[in-house]
Amino acid sequence: MRGPQVPEYIRKLAVYIPGKPIEEVERELGMSDIVKLASNENPLGPSPKAVAAVKAALPTLHRYPDGSGYALRKALAARHGVDIEQVILGAGSVEIIEMLARAFMADGDEAVFSQQSFVSYLLAVNQVNGRAVTMPATSGRGHDLPALARAVGDRTKLIFLANPCNPTGTYFSRAALDRFLAEVGDRALVVMDEAYHDYVARSDFPDAIDDVKAGRHVMVLRTFSKVYGLAGLRIGYGIASRDVIATVNRVRSPFNTSSLAQAAALAAIDDADWVRGSREHNLRELDFLQGELERKGVPFTPSVTNFVLVEFWSNIGELFLEFQKRGVIIRPVGGPGLVNCGRVSVGTHAENVRFLAALDELVPARAGA
Repeated sequence: MRGPQVPEYIRKLAVYIPGKPIEEVERELGMSDIVKLASNENPLGPSPKAVAAVKAALPTLHRYPDGSGYALRKALAARHGVDIEQVILGAGSVEIIEMLARAFMADGDEAVFSQQSFVSYLLAVNQVNGRAVTMPATSGRGHDLPALARAVGDRTKLIFLANPCNPTGTYFSRAALDRFLAEVGDRALVVMDEAYHDYVARSDFPDAIDDVKAGRHVMVLRTFSKVYGLAGLRIGYGIASRDVIATVNRVRSPFNTSSLAQAAALAAIDDADWVRGSREHNLRELDFLQGELERKGVPFTPSVTNFVLVEFWSNIGELFLEFQKRGVIIRPVGGPGLVNCGRVSVGTHAENVRFLAALDELVPARAGA
């Protein structure tokens, strides 16, 4: 019997491969005490206030969640100084990226982004049979904003800018963003993906919500998966003009964020002490990790996030397996200019030491190769 006809662009879609879970590596290798440094999670865990909020919400699991996420959206609007109609929730910021593609792109429409940026942009564009227009990164693996601006054409509907950038860990300044927005104007919606903004300790780093409030054609994406430690609950949000949010809401699934996720996020945003401690830990351990990589002579891209892009000396697929055998999971990275690169999340101090010890075991193999 002939099966259902699948459009060619769906047949060609690549499947997103997440960082390997600890349980899978334990099953495959028969090991325990695995260190996962692959998915840029908060190694300190979630806020205790978020955990308490989840426990308090458990008795209501038989009820559907608030489909609009009113309480959380109201809190986020107050936090950022915007109207509640300017806030939308998603199952992580990734779902909002996919909603943006569905809402703004038709067959053949274009989205512009850097070659060395978040893979979900490409996946979302391909899902709607759009055309990805990608530009090479700078020599320092940053966004080439002038080149990206020049790439905007008549069919460009979205521009994705990851600031800071995943997987490179780089960022661009307020001055650079201002120049870019002045050149692009309102020809396309500029999507500022700020999933890692909480970790940045640079005075010239821009808060793109200011651009939304200034009336620029910008949407800002943020997530509770990183510094807030709620990756397992899948909750993120976007901020833009009322018109943009109303458009995206037309393609949003009903009840797209769970009651537990909403409760945890609402509690987490008020736990300033937990966020401050997570930031301080990350800054300290990022400095330690990068300092050790430099001392060992292992090339890396200086990062302002909670991960480091390391340029390894050999096939990353093989090294990925070798690290696993030593109880450490890292994230292989591919694509233009990223051959044999791996992304290493900042863990606890003990986890970072485990990674460095595994690295020491593998580095001598380079000399003998």
